[in-house]
Amino acid sequence: METEKPLVDKDYLLEKFQGKGGWTFAKIPEILQDKHSPFGLVRVRGTIDNFEIKNYNLMPMGNGKLFLPVKADIRKKIKKQVGDYVRITLFADHLPTDIPEELKLCLQDEPEVFERFLTYTNGVQKAFIEWIYSAKTDETKIERITRTIDKIIKGQKSTTKSVEN
Repeated sequence: METEKPLVDKDYLLEKFQGKGGWTFAKIPEILQDKHSPFGLVRVRGTIDNFEIKNYNLMPMGNGKLFLPVKADIRKKIKKQVGDYVRITLFADHLPTDIPEELKLCLQDEPEVFERFLTYTNGVQKAFIEWIYSAKTDETKIERITRTIDKIIKGQKSTTKSVEN
């Protein structure tokens, strides 16, 4: 199926950060932080025990190393927990960002806003989308969509720092 060479394809131990709400993760020391992305994030796609993941970020551990968060719903589906090994195959994810249909409709309501949004890089589009859809309530999501449209009209591009202003 894949003809490109994976960044990694091997077994990793599932670990958990200490403290309440600590993330379950796998350290991925073979992949280096991206000096050109916010916080050194590296966008990947691939599989965890044959469970497909896409639009996923490897996160920095604070020591120059990266980790792959493994969410509870994924662990449940693959029947794995902390202390188990999982097979992780990762590829660099340079695929275009999917724009949720409701956001696309809102952007298309304003003249030229959707077209301008499409001129932004995948990283800028993704930053807007992640910020909007990380809202905990529908009211906040609607407010963020409105603020995003205003920023696009003004020609502002999002970064992880400026999107919230």
